[in-house]
Formats: sequence, structure tokens, C-alpha cells
Amino acid sequence: VVITTRLLVSHLSGIRHYEKDIAKVKEEKEKANRAFKRTKSNQEKELKEKEAKGLEKTDSVKAKKEHEIEVKSRNSKPGRREKEFEQEEYYLKEKFESVIESLKIFKNDPLFFKPGSQFLYSTFGFTLLSAVVERVSGQKFTDYMLKMFRDLDMLLTVQDDNEAMIYNRARYYVYNKKGRLVNAPYVDNSYKWAGGGFLSSVGDLLKFGNALLYSYQIGRIKNVDGKLLPGYLKPDTVTMMWTPVPKTEVSWDRDGKYAMAWAVAEKNQEYGCCRQQRHYASHTGSAVGASSVLLVLPEELGSEAMENGLVVPPRGVIVTIICNMQSVSLSSTALKIAREFDKEKWLQ
Repeated sequence: VVITTRLLVSHLSGIRHYEKDIAKVKEEKEKANRAFKRTKSNQEKELKEKEAKGLEKTDSVKAKKEHEIEVKSRNSKPGRREKEFEQEEYYLKEKFESVIESLKIFKNDPLFFKPGSQFLYSTFGFTLLSAVVERVSGQKFTDYMLKMFRDLDMLLTVQDDNEAMIYNRARYYVYNKKGRLVNAPYVDNSYKWAGGGFLSSVGDLLKFGNALLYSYQIGRIKNVDGKLLPGYLKPDTVTMMWTPVPKTEVSWDRDGKYAMAWAVAEKNQEYGCCRQQRHYASHTGSAVGASSVLLVLPEELGSEAMENGLVVPPRGVIVTIICNMQSVSLSSTALKIAREFDKEKWLQ
């Protein structure tokens, strides 16, 4: 088979995640699909019953229903993650000197499916992707990334090296079986730098989000007299990264599909005066003792403002949350915050 970098970056490669038993992976997927179908079926049934009675859904009823669905969704996700954190490879203590060396963890394991045919989120797929970057660039992956972080002015973003003294590095916490908060166990993340091995701050992640949003919007805005600098990436590149890829799915956002290293929700509205879905890109982070999210909600720019050069990118809302505790669901919270700030901007 052939595995391309595009398949790796969209988790379509067939490379396993932490679970080595394909039967268990299929079983979990089937359970999730059944649960989703039941929820959807119940929602449609309730809607038909209300329509039959001639009742109108008020804003308060809709808000209450959406809140209940979100609460159910949030409550179900930590359980799945807790089960995932039972996998032994989350707690590796071996230090790998290079990403090429860390490939030995999974390089002889069979693929779970033919590349391109199915979606399976895979941290090890990103480990292989980092090895590609290392070979192509001719540099150590971590050195290459640190140079990129410097270009982006993300000076507080570094690899989570256990031996190094890192200023303001937080302690990590988990709940034990008795429900008490305890220190997270020692792990070495050198086996997965690309898939969860870097430390950052909310300020640096905001810079990262703004750099991408600027790159995304600069191609849509008239650059009067060439005063605006180019983006870090080409506009077409970011557009491609934020375009949903077929056959993908997103566990933490029922409105989203997976794109290229991002979860993306597309702009959509099915009925007049009803729910509107804005276009946004996001990704969560989950590690031993830590949780995070970064969400980018681009502003919907008017054609007149873009053509006359009246707006300067980046325009939109960036939300990032970092929590030094394991299995905290943050995606719905980030989206609510983004919507509130977006609403406030329009009111002004």
C-alpha cells in the first residue's frame, strides 16, 4: 500500500492509535455510532410529536434542548477518554533520541485498514509524519519546530523535556479511582513530539491562531498599495487545511469533520430563522495530566469592505484554554466563548 502525508495528516493512514486490538476499536466505533443514531432518532421523534400538536419551539425551549444535548455529549466523552488512558503506551518512560528511533514502537504492527478507506485518529500517524519532516528538512524534528515557533513569536512553546529546567512549567493532575485529585504519573513524551509533546501558553496559542487566521484572510482582502505583509502560510494552504476531508469524523464536535490536522465545521443553515452553523476550525489536546483546546472563528467579512481594503486581518475570534488536569472536555466551552465574543462584536 501507499501512505501519503495527506493521509497521515487527516488520520486516514490505517496506522493504529494506542489500542492494538482492531476488534476493540471496531466495537467502540459501532457503540458510538449506535448511540449517535439513537440520539438523532429521539430528537426527530420529539420534533414530529411537537409538530403534530402544532406547538412552536420557542428560543428558550431550543436553548434548553441544546443545553441538555451538550451536557449529555460532554458527560459521555470523558468516559471514553478515561478508557483510552488505560492504554499502557500513554505512560511510556523510555527516552528516544530521535523521532526515527521512536518508529520502532509501531512500525511492525499491521495496518487496521487500507489507507484512505477509513478514519482512525492516530497519534503514531503523526509520529511518522514528524519523521517525514525530519528527513525532508535534514534537521531534528524538535529543532525544526523550535525555529518555526520562533518565526511565529511563540517563544514560550518548547518540547516537554523532563530533564530540562523549564520556567513556569505546570504540575499535572489526574483523578484517582477514589475520585481524589493526585499528581499525574511520570511519562516521557519523546515518542510523540508531534502528537502531544510540546508545552505552550495561552498567549502563544493565541499568536498561532492569529497567524493562521491572518494567512487565511489575507488572500480575500484587497491589499491597498501592498501595505499588508504576506501571511506565514499561503491563503490557499490554510483554506486546504480547513476544508473537511471525506470519510473523516470528529469525536469531540458533532458538527465537525476532520480536515488536515484540524477539526472543521462548515457554514450551514437548513431552515430560515433557525439554527445557523458558522465556519470555524478547532482542535483539542489530551495528555497525561493535561487538556487543551484551540478554536478559530473567522469573521464573515463583507464584500465591500474586502474590495475597498477597509479591513485589516486577522478578523475573528480566537479561543484557547489550557488545563493542567486530565480528561477535561473543553471544546463546547471554547465554542460558547467564541460565540459570545462574536455576538458582542456585532452588537457594537
